[in-house]
Amino acid sequence: MIKLSRKTIAFIAAALVVTTFIIACSKSGGNTNTLDPSANGFDKTAMLTNYADNLIIPAYTNLQTQANLLETAVNTFLTTPNTANQVTLKNVFKDTYLRYQDVSVDQFGPAETALLSNFSNTFPADSVVIEGNITRGTYSLTSNASINQQGFPALDYLLFNLHAINDFTGATAVNRKKYVQDVVTNLKTRVATVLSAWKGSYRATFIGNTRSDSGSPIAFLINQFAFEMDQLKGPRIGWPFGKQSGGTMFPNNTEGFNAGISVALATQNLTALKTMFNGNGSGTGMSDYLVALKQQKLSTDVMAQFDKAINSLKTVPDPYVTAMSNNKTQIEAAYREIQILLTLIKTDVASATGVRITYQDTDGD
Repeated sequence: MIKLSRKTIAFIAAALVVTTFIIACSKSGGNTNTLDPSANGFDKTAMLTNYADNLIIPAYTNLQTQANLLETAVNTFLTTPNTANQVTLKNVFKDTYLRYQDVSVDQFGPAETALLSNFSNTFPADSVVIEGNITRGTYSLTSNASINQQGFPALDYLLFNLHAINDFTGATAVNRKKYVQDVVTNLKTRVATVLSAWKGSYRATFIGNTRSDSGSPIAFLINQFAFEMDQLKGPRIGWPFGKQSGGTMFPNNTEGFNAGISVALATQNLTALKTMFNGNGSGTGMSDYLVALKQQKLSTDVMAQFDKAINSLKTVPDPYVTAMSNNKTQIEAAYREIQILLTLIKTDVASATGVRITYQDTDGD
């Protein structure tokens, strides 16, 4: 059985903090690829300000707002666990999970300190351990060992598995309801912590670091772009479909499996990556940074490949488990487009910006 890589995200994400991002920088005036882009009129401060004020902080704000709506819908369902309330809850859950995808690439700084990704989206959830926690009525959601027992994957399992409604009216109903409420509370707390830090001192720290050396925002962002693409190629799309396992599929290991929203989540994740890469179109972003580095063609190629990959994913219908049987051609096509985009970012963009990809991927490519 494949162990989905999100169970190892705690180690991968921690590595992103402590490992060194090496910036290859030529001192020769003849190498325009590695000259400071500010010499060509590029304003790094403006780019980072755009990221902080127009993308990152608003995305976390939207996630916090949506998490509050999720808590309300969850409590309504727990009070009256019926089909109508579950349907309403599923819509709110999907919207909240989609808003999480908008911040998935922002797992550095406050998010890394809070281990937001680890505790919010390590999938698949360990249903056996979760059921044991509920039966005992004792558990801890703060230890690293609990990352696959909470967050969106745990809520996906608890609230939308085939027997969920009956579970909340059965012998473990009291403990089960408390567990769900604790998971939601922990999710909200971590999101609030990250947003508060961005609104506090970290914004100035982020904007003020215009270097391209170890631990800089540029190095973090490019590594995170590549990491998220690896996750799309692997745990989100490829591995459940049988890549790296000789064609043996593991549909239960997908993100958002029980709610049947795996493809929607993957598509939003990729769309959010594109928005971040081009600075939301109206502001400067990494695409503009490449142009300043005399890499206009690469910038154009990356943006075009984002569109190809997104459009290809949109041809795959949810639920993913059904598409694995009925839409194999579309999945294969989407997988190929994702691979191409991954290579462009992980190899070409990293090389053009002088950033070394330092995290360990999970399939050796």
